[in-house]
Amino acid sequence: MPSGGTSVALVRKSAETLLADALENRLHKLLEEQARIQFEAGVSDGEVRSWQNSLPAFLGDLVEAGLGHVEVLLEHKLPHSPKRVDVVLCGQNPQHGKPAYVLVELKQWSKAEPYGDDLVKIDRYTQPVLHPVEQVRRYCEYLVDSTPALSEQPGSVHGVAYLHNAREAGIWRISQYAVDEFGDLYTLDSKNKLVDRLRALLDSDPTTRDGARQAADEFLGMRHAPSKPLLAVAAKEIQEREQFVLLDEQQVAYRLVTKAVDKARASRKQTAVIVLGGPGSGKSVIALSLLGELARQGRTVLHATGSSSFTSTMRKHAGRRNPRVQTMFKYFNNFIDAEQFGLDVLICDEAHRVRETSLNRYTKREVREKARRQIDELIDAARVPVFLLDENQTVRPGEMGSQSEIEAAAAAAGCDVEVVKLGGQFRCGGSEFFDAWVAKLLDIKGRPTPWSALVTRTDDEFVVRSAESPREMESWLLDQQAKNGGTARIAAGYCWKWSDPVTKDGTKVLVPDVRIGDWQRPWNAKPEQRVPDAPASHFWASDERGFGQVGCIYTAQGFEYDWAGVIFGNDFVWRGDHWEARREHSHDPAVKKADELHFARLIRNTYKVLLTRGMRGVCVYSEDAETQDHLRAMSG
Repeated sequence: MPSGGTSVALVRKSAETLLADALENRLHKLLEEQARIQFEAGVSDGEVRSWQNSLPAFLGDLVEAGLGHVEVLLEHKLPHSPKRVDVVLCGQNPQHGKPAYVLVELKQWSKAEPYGDDLVKIDRYTQPVLHPVEQVRRYCEYLVDSTPALSEQPGSVHGVAYLHNAREAGIWRISQYAVDEFGDLYTLDSKNKLVDRLRALLDSDPTTRDGARQAADEFLGMRHAPSKPLLAVAAKEIQEREQFVLLDEQQVAYRLVTKAVDKARASRKQTAVIVLGGPGSGKSVIALSLLGELARQGRTVLHATGSSSFTSTMRKHAGRRNPRVQTMFKYFNNFIDAEQFGLDVLICDEAHRVRETSLNRYTKREVREKARRQIDELIDAARVPVFLLDENQTVRPGEMGSQSEIEAAAAAAGCDVEVVKLGGQFRCGGSEFFDAWVAKLLDIKGRPTPWSALVTRTDDEFVVRSAESPREMESWLLDQQAKNGGTARIAAGYCWKWSDPVTKDGTKVLVPDVRIGDWQRPWNAKPEQRVPDAPASHFWASDERGFGQVGCIYTAQGFEYDWAGVIFGNDFVWRGDHWEARREHSHDPAVKKADELHFARLIRNTYKVLLTRGMRGVCVYSEDAETQDHLRAMSG
């Protein structure tokens, strides 16, 4: 049984059978039907048109080339990924008779212009897209890297991009792109070269029909896990470059995991390791250290989180020099149909964000019917599942990652459990006092206490102060950057609407939704909304252009910067001697659905996360007068 995002296609038939379906105007309808069944959602009109326009042309070329017997997989889903390859051709290599696979990306474009590096610009698209050669090349690399059987068969996988409507004159500037076995470009004018290329890769003898079917069966049945070449690259990229130094409980956690891996190999006994720690206690450092070391040992290991911002940043950080390494960073819901014990180790970072289920509107019906809790899927995916979490960072309904939940699920699975509690504070300037101050301020542990009364050490350099306005806060943060260096950001409770960008003078700009008096600033950019001179939402905390936009919990959580500004909104106010969470002032559509008890806890946790992003200092402000008085008193 394949693991992790099962290797499936919407439709599988021979090329000649599919061509007959296409000529009878049945193929696109069959694909639509299968998409509804497997995704439980429709597909766009544009995708249907692309099937109607591209598939008959390409399938006709295949049959004309004498490759009508080749097995064809349409809309093949890559393992551990939502991405789909347009076409996978399965057959036998004419030289040695071994299985051969060709990934094909079909484009209807007639014209395209280079847009720098790996991008191209198409007239009908508002944004540049990846060069088609680079697109299919990355699909090939990803497939080989995540399929050990393919990595052990060098030369079995190839990739081509086919612009079947394009003449050389319309795309000649992008045709100069570097090509290799994983990526080559063909057009209507070079169709004969494409036919020659396919015949060189796939045997055109019709007596190899059974071999083509067997190749497709093997391909769909292959086990998916990081391959040895990918693990070697990851070890070099992560471990050798980062040079992590683990201290005290961090090293204990690290050793418990490596010991559990050894035990799993020796006795086939599954062990879950739970690592508990507050903000900045080094959970992610442990995660990356483990990923690098286990990869060096050749263990099958992946890293997963429940946050798109955090995963995107980890991919960018750890795979900066080699994009292949980025494929080792997954999401929790990528393991919904994973093979049991398909991995040696699954590192679940930010595990407080584990959700009740992995289901979404794209989940296939047959998978939905067998759906389990997400925590059970993650535990079953590896011999050693590792969970790194902070129970006070649960900020959305449906998030249920906690020590008790994980222990109960592990016990039900017959899995041993090891627990490590991290001490120390490696963020917030190493200030043990600040972590305690935040817990008291928010009434999580103890009653609110002024910062000056809590700090008894003269060498505690962490700075806590309040501002009388957001403008004063912004000025203070800029001043700290100028005088002391480092990065600064302002984040706020989700108490203002979050508008889509608008177009002014032909350019997209962010809307200044966060308005307090005469001060106004935009939220960070929305996911998938590109805005010039503003970082993508995933990188708001790490890109220097993030200052000037207000971050929310979803872009701040999991990250750190030197100087943190935190604006308390009217969703969390101080009244007399206690905090009150007020649903009517929240603009977070997910959190507003929670019941009263959970709503208050989620809002409290939100401000705990925002307050603990700074490594050297924090400045607080509330637009509510009574809350501002309280913050002023507690910051003194």
